[in-house]
Amino acid sequence: MPPISFARGAPSLDIVDVEGLKAAAQRAFTNDPGGTTAYGTSIGYVPLREWIAQEHGVEPERVLVTNGSMQADAFLFDALVQSGDTVVVERPTYDRTLLSLRSRGADVRPVELEHDGIDVAALDRLLRSGAEPTLAHIIPNFQNPAGYTLSAEKRIRLLELARDHGFTIFEDDPYVALRFSGERLPTMVSMDPESVVYASSFSKTVCPGIRVGYLVGPEDLIARIAKLATSSYISPNMVAQSIVHEFCVSGALERSIETVKEALEERANTLCETLEREWPDARFVKPEGGYFLWVDLPDGTDVQALFDAAAARDVQFVKGSDFVLEGAENSLRLAYSGVTPEQIEDGVKRLADAYAEVSNTANAV
Repeated sequence: MPPISFARGAPSLDIVDVEGLKAAAQRAFTNDPGGTTAYGTSIGYVPLREWIAQEHGVEPERVLVTNGSMQADAFLFDALVQSGDTVVVERPTYDRTLLSLRSRGADVRPVELEHDGIDVAALDRLLRSGAEPTLAHIIPNFQNPAGYTLSAEKRIRLLELARDHGFTIFEDDPYVALRFSGERLPTMVSMDPESVVYASSFSKTVCPGIRVGYLVGPEDLIARIAKLATSSYISPNMVAQSIVHEFCVSGALERSIETVKEALEERANTLCETLEREWPDARFVKPEGGYFLWVDLPDGTDVQALFDAAAARDVQFVKGSDFVLEGAENSLRLAYSGVTPEQIEDGVKRLADAYAEVSNTANAV
């Protein structure tokens, strides 16, 4: 049987606007051959920086364009996080964030993620107990790995806590444009530009291989990060950023986003319907956008055994334990962005069959 992967958070090729990218590349080399082929500076390709600033309603000096949002994350952590500093993260959260923070010696404090975002009451208790975080890393929209969205009320409360306790919110928001149901919520950086540093990416709306991300933050902090970037690589990839700029200003970005959202909605709906029909023990919250769905299974479920049984059926997923410092042994993440509805139905049936095998084995012991 053909392999099916729910593991990678990336779009399938059929929803990438390859022709639009070809046309954007041609325009980039035609319209600005000098800027496209030169080194540039650490702030990124200037016309794209200005376009991003306009989209966010800020001055260009508040924007830094990078080689993907993970590089933006790394620069921000280098600027703000010292060994021993306390950093609040959601539980669960993106595994690369955990790795990056722990490699810097941060004191990582996970706070439970609820269906409407981080538990702000638990965060308040943590702060009152004496924790003094430098940073709180938050993925507000269609969170990776859970797929949950931070509510409007919690955004307001989180900003209040940041102001009262003097920490910076890192609003990590690569999925914001991929809402296919519900109401779009304001970014926290638009609500309080001095307490928040914002990051996003074109990997989810253009294509992953383009590797263009950016930061929006206070002007003095962006200037500090620009110096770090200069010492790291002189300048980011001007060719990629010039292509992205042409893709954006031509209107291709909006068309691409609509194509991606339409496909994601169909895939998410298929995944939820098939889980309900084929795997009734799987508990989940239907996402309103993004790439991911988090599944909780009954306590005592051996997800490692399920992982192995699924692999024997050529199906891949990511174990929930990969996204926490400890625990989540009965959870898993399913990415629906890179699989067709037909593959989703087939894949869930195989997963349900693997689960039945694991459950029967456990009951027999």
